[in-house]
Amino acid sequence: MTDIKAFYDAAEATWPPASTHTPGPWTIREGRGGGKRVSAATAHAPITQDDIPAAEAAMRALGQPPLFMIRDGDAALDSLLAGAGYRLIDPVVICAAPVAAIATEHPPATSTFTIWEPLAIMKELWAETGIGPERLAVMDRVTGPKTAVLGRVNDRAAGAGFVAIHQGIAVIHAVSVTQAQRRQRTAVNMMREAAFWAQDHGATTFCALVTAANAPARALYASLGMRDVGHYHYRIG
Repeated sequence: MTDIKAFYDAAEATWPPASTHTPGPWTIREGRGGGKRVSAATAHAPITQDDIPAAEAAMRALGQPPLFMIRDGDAALDSLLAGAGYRLIDPVVICAAPVAAIATEHPPATSTFTIWEPLAIMKELWAETGIGPERLAVMDRVTGPKTAVLGRVNDRAAGAGFVAIHQGIAVIHAVSVTQAQRRQRTAVNMMREAAFWAQDHGATTFCALVTAANAPARALYASLGMRDVGHYHYRIG
């Protein structure tokens, strides 16, 4: 399957920060409230303890608290930050499978739709789970192929998601199912519909990012044949 750097690149391209800056060995992201992934700094060159204050200052200048993303190969940086008092938060697992392994059966008619731009009801569903205007702005910033996915059950809107493609990798984000309509295969139907859309738009790999503690989502992805292919976590002061 695709190497881990390609998954990191796809995650960034399909959920992009408002801007990036590269002072010295750092990549500094301006998140504008779009979440940790678009606000965290990463290293693109070897780091010493003396490099950390510059990254902290750059993030504070953007009105963001110092936050670092630790990816595969960043063990030295992870150790430096731990020694500087940064605590580990939100370990994330990258799950993936061939698109064809998920796009195996179409969901029932009228149970799912792909549409861009998102409908007002989809924005309301996202808002129920804390996905507000700042994260909708992240979706708007994506320049490649993208769509929103609406899930329906019992003739009512029940869920929303967002999927975009970068270099053959489709990444699904912001999957949300309203509490009252859970356990009725809405999420499964949305994932399959997203996979068919991705297949139609040239993607060969389907990917999701999920916190390690989110057991229900990880079980859903595993049931669709997705396996863990990588990880990252954050360090916060």
